[in-house]
Amino acid sequence: MRGGKISIPADSGSGEGAGSTVSKSRKQYVVAGIASLLGTTIEWYDFYIYGTAAALIFNKIFFPAFDPITGTLAAFATYAIGFLARPLGGIVFGHFGDRVGRKTMLMVTLLLMGFPTITIGLIPPYSKIGYWAAALLVLMRFLQGIAVGGEWGGAVLMAVEHAPKGKKGLFGSLPQTGVATGLILSSLAMAAVARLPDQEMLAWGWRVPFLASVALVVVGWFIRMKVNESPDFEAMKSRGKEVKVPVMEVLRHHQGALLKLVGARLGEVTWFFTVTTFSLSYATMKVGLPKPLILNGVTIGATVALFTTPIAGIFGDRIGHKRVFAMGAGLVCIFAFAFFEMLQTKSNAMVYLAMIIAIGMCHAFMYGPEGSLFSSQFPAEVRYSGISLGVQISGALGGGLAPIMATYLLAKGHGNPIYISWYLSCLTFVALLCALSMRSRGKTVSADDSAEVRLPTTPIRTGGKSNEHTS
Repeated sequence: MRGGKISIPADSGSGEGAGSTVSKSRKQYVVAGIASLLGTTIEWYDFYIYGTAAALIFNKIFFPAFDPITGTLAAFATYAIGFLARPLGGIVFGHFGDRVGRKTMLMVTLLLMGFPTITIGLIPPYSKIGYWAAALLVLMRFLQGIAVGGEWGGAVLMAVEHAPKGKKGLFGSLPQTGVATGLILSSLAMAAVARLPDQEMLAWGWRVPFLASVALVVVGWFIRMKVNESPDFEAMKSRGKEVKVPVMEVLRHHQGALLKLVGARLGEVTWFFTVTTFSLSYATMKVGLPKPLILNGVTIGATVALFTTPIAGIFGDRIGHKRVFAMGAGLVCIFAFAFFEMLQTKSNAMVYLAMIIAIGMCHAFMYGPEGSLFSSQFPAEVRYSGISLGVQISGALGGGLAPIMATYLLAKGHGNPIYISWYLSCLTFVALLCALSMRSRGKTVSADDSAEVRLPTTPIRTGGKSNEHTS
C-alpha cells in the first residue's frame, strides 16, 4: 500500500484478496464514524431535553413553592448536578475504556443515559409526592451526568482511532456533529409540546419528549453493536502497554496537557450552554420572546452547525486544528457582546441570526476540531482517561455552572447582560491561549503518526520488513 501505512493480513486461503480486506476495513471505519455520530445524537438528545425543560418547565413542576427566580435557580441547580457528576463518569469509564475497551463502555453509557431520561418522564410532580419529586429528579440527573461523562471520550476515540490518516479531524468532528443533531431533536420536541396550552403542557405534554427516548436508545444499541473495537486499543493491548490506573498516569505524567485541555474546553462549553440553556430563560422571562421563537432559533443554529462542525474538522485536517479552534474562540470574544443585544431587538430575523452565529459559527469552529486536537495530546494507553477527565472537569466548571453564573451576573447587572458578555469573552480568550499552547502533532492524532488503517492481524512483509505501523 502507499507509504506502507496500511496493515493487511496475509491471505489465509479464504479466497479474499488484499483488496477485499481493505474494502472491509474502509467499511468498518465508515460504520464507526456513523455509529459515533448517531450514538452521540441519542446521548445528547437526552441531556439537552433536560436542560430545555429546566429552563422552561421544571421550576413550575418540581419547585412551585419558590418564587419564579428562586425556582428557576433551583431547576438550574438540578441541571448542574449532571455536570458535576460528569468528571466521575469520565474517571470510571475512562479507566475501563483504557483497560477493557472503548466499545464495551459505549454500550454501557448508552443504557445508563436512557434509563434516567425515561424515568424523569414518569416522576410525579411536587403536588403529588412533595420534595421526593425533586429528590428523584436529582438522582436521575446524577446518573445522566455519569453516563455522559463516559460517553464523549469513547465516541470520539472510536471515530478518531478508526479513521484513516489525513481524515482524523473529519472523523473526530462526527461525534461533535451528533451534539448538534441531539440539540435539534430536543429543541424540535420541546417546541412541539410548547405549542400546547400551558395547562396541558405542564400536566403531561413535557413528559412526551422524555418518554420518546426509549425508541432512540433501542436504535443506538443496534447501531453500536455493529462496530468493531478500536484498532488503536487492540494494538495497545497486543503490545502489552496497558496502564494499571490510567487516570493516575495522566495526573502524574500529563498534567500540562490536562490543564491546557481544561482551559481550552472551559471557554467553549460555557459559551455553548449559556447560549442554548440560559438564553432560553433570559429571552422568555426578561426579554418577553415567545417560547417557540427562541426554541426555533436554537434549532436553526444547530442545523447550521450540522454542516459547519464537520467543515471545521476538515479545515483542521488542512490548516491545523489549533488554528481553527482559535478562529472560533476569537469570534466569541467579539460576538459575546452583540449576542444579547440581538435578542433584545425582539426581531425574529435577528434572533435567528444571533443563534446561527453563536451556535453555527462560533461554537462549531471551536467544537469541530476538539476531537482530534484533544486526542492528540495523550498516548493510546491513557487517551480515554485523559480526554474524558479534562473535558468533563471543564464541563462541570463551565457548562454546569453557566446558567447559574449567568443568572447571578444578570441580577448583578440589574437586568443588563453586560457582565455576562465580559465573563464569556474573558473565558474564551483564555481558551484561545490554552489551545495555541497545546502540543502539535501535524495533521494526525496518533501518538506517533499511526497507520491509516490498523488491523490486529498478521501484517504483510515486503523485502523482509514489515509494513505494519503501531499507534
